[in-house]
Amino acid sequence: MRVHDIMTSPAQVVRPDAPVETAADLMTTYAVTALPVVDTGDRLLGMVSDSDLLWHRVPAEPRTDPIRHPDVVVHPGHRPGVVVEVMSDHPVVVGPGADVADAAQLMLEHDVRSLPVVEDGVVVGVVSRRDILRAVVRDDSVLAADVRRRLDDYAGRRDRWTVSAEAGVITVAGEFPNEQQRAVVALLARTVPGVAAVRLPGEPAADEAPVPA
Repeated sequence: MRVHDIMTSPAQVVRPDAPVETAADLMTTYAVTALPVVDTGDRLLGMVSDSDLLWHRVPAEPRTDPIRHPDVVVHPGHRPGVVVEVMSDHPVVVGPGADVADAAQLMLEHDVRSLPVVEDGVVVGVVSRRDILRAVVRDDSVLAADVRRRLDDYAGRRDRWTVSAEAGVITVAGEFPNEQQRAVVALLARTVPGVAAVRLPGEPAADEAPVPA
């Protein structure tokens, strides 16, 4: 499964000179935790997260911890006004053709909840932890129905092949006139997010595979 199969596209983005309030409104409206910061050509300049927006914008309450805050701060100092002042200008990115497993590993290694998807420097989408979870945690009946729809579209009619799913493994039954069609059907089935493997007629199950001599 590739990033382009599950990413959100087009992505919600923000300009570097936009007020931080605009970024906050976008995150709230679209229920996202971060936004790519782009120029007028949608080229990536940085990433701004909800954590970036909170930094220096929630004043401490000295009375709650007088040891840590011995003085009441009347003037909290400069509060960033535009996105460029708070964004991360070296964000971790991923390409649309990257394996989803690699994207998940990047998120864990860098402790981020989403990644801008960039192709030739241009933001083409965003992939989040939620996108990955939604793709991999899918009911077998949903997977089978999704694969069936794609195969019906390819065949131009319904019920050319029957499709079943078990633990994410798709089994396609039916006639295949040649190996080229078998390869196309297998490829189409694998493009469905959440599919772990594809079995076609004549292929043994893992526990039926011949043991090497």
